[in-house]
Amino acid sequence: MAGSLQATPGFDLQPSSEQVALSTNYITNFDFLNQYLPDTYEKEFERYGNRTVSGFLRMVGAEMPTNSDMIKWAEQGRLHTKYTSVTSAAAAGANTATWTIGGTDAPAAGAQAIRVGQTVFISDNTAASGLTNKAVVTAVSGDPADLTFDVAYYEAAGQAMAAATACTVMIYGSEFKKGTGGMVGSLEADDVIFDNKPIILKDKYAVSGSDMAQIGWIEVTTENGATGYLWYLKSEHETRLRFDDYLETAMIEAVPAATGSGAEAALSSASAAGTINAGSEGIFYAVENRGNVWSGGIPSTLADFDSIIGRLDKQGAIEENVLFVNREMSFDIDDMLAAQNSYGAGGTSYGLFDNDEQMALNLGFTGFRRGYDFYKSDWKYLNDPTMRGDLSSGGINGMLVPAGSTTVYDQVLGKNAKRPFLHVRYRASETEDRRYKTWITGSAGGAMNSDLDAMEVHFLSERAVCVMGANNFFIFEG
Repeated sequence: MAGSLQATPGFDLQPSSEQVALSTNYITNFDFLNQYLPDTYEKEFERYGNRTVSGFLRMVGAEMPTNSDMIKWAEQGRLHTKYTSVTSAAAAGANTATWTIGGTDAPAAGAQAIRVGQTVFISDNTAASGLTNKAVVTAVSGDPADLTFDVAYYEAAGQAMAAATACTVMIYGSEFKKGTGGMVGSLEADDVIFDNKPIILKDKYAVSGSDMAQIGWIEVTTENGATGYLWYLKSEHETRLRFDDYLETAMIEAVPAATGSGAEAALSSASAAGTINAGSEGIFYAVENRGNVWSGGIPSTLADFDSIIGRLDKQGAIEENVLFVNREMSFDIDDMLAAQNSYGAGGTSYGLFDNDEQMALNLGFTGFRRGYDFYKSDWKYLNDPTMRGDLSSGGINGMLVPAGSTTVYDQVLGKNAKRPFLHVRYRASETEDRRYKTWITGSAGGAMNSDLDAMEVHFLSERAVCVMGANNFFIFEG
């Protein structure tokens, strides 16, 4: 009979991240009439293991300086042109026709790419019809607001589709008569400009001079190796570790403040470049708005991944991609791959693993190839119950990140430069480096710059993440 995971006893979400000393951190039994002493363990037990969640950006990105309130970059547009909603008033069988460009992908006035002499392929948008034509463009409207062009069909049967049928047209070449002039008009490169702005992150730890002189009986330790019997050492190091995590999670979760929002009123500031609005475009925001979104569950079948691959074909077609996933999506991918083995149902042979009686059964996969290479990695941030793990709504199951770098025009450098798809820009100049600032104020702990009988450790960073080629990313929402 199948069991179930009980809710209690569960896990603590906020073990000791408080601004006050907790009574549970100190011995309170000082009864000298009790002749029996407890046997104590000096060293603090690390029951949650490594509690930090950062590391994602260090694996897939890079850091580089910027010295402006605004970061701008240009990404290439498409090389070829296709219009997906064109209609003709001509009836089926006509040898010539005038087509009108419409739909959401219609160009701006005077910006259509079709020119006289080009050859086009016209396809009925009704999948079952199979109706197509090939034609040469004989005229293009001279009125910038008139998005029409005239064609002459190559087929003797003339126009294949009925009048007013929604069609797709693409340019595949050109053809001119002997002794005629050249192509009329030229096309300008289509660049798309994106921008982002850095945000300022701060934190602080404070302890009084008296408490710094108080020794504890527990030997405390943190993930970065700091140890000692002074409790404030642990709190200071945990503040630093927590700030390190926020440097990454803020780049993942940041959103720009909407016009009229409370955050805009509270955090917007003036600069030499004008008003700098609150917020920034984090990775999730950029991918949700400029990338590809899978929603309503986890892709757990080959058919699901085939649809993902079909979308990647329409985007940058990056050969290698990394899937950063939570535990549930990781297991679903393992099960999907295991099902491709004819012996998978027996539970003894998974993929190409040499599972024999002398070794532990390996039921996991690190990657697979289907059109593209997909490498799978667990993302702790999505599993940690104090962060994205165990959310009832707004959950993210994973993200697909293209490997490698892309070429963009850097306006600061004034030339094309190779950049990782994901990278962080931090504020810095010759006199001020705001990548990771920390300083001590007060009159304790070695600081002697104020009359405050305490030590205050300050942390500051100013940074933004740049998601380049977001159309190559996938986010998998719950």
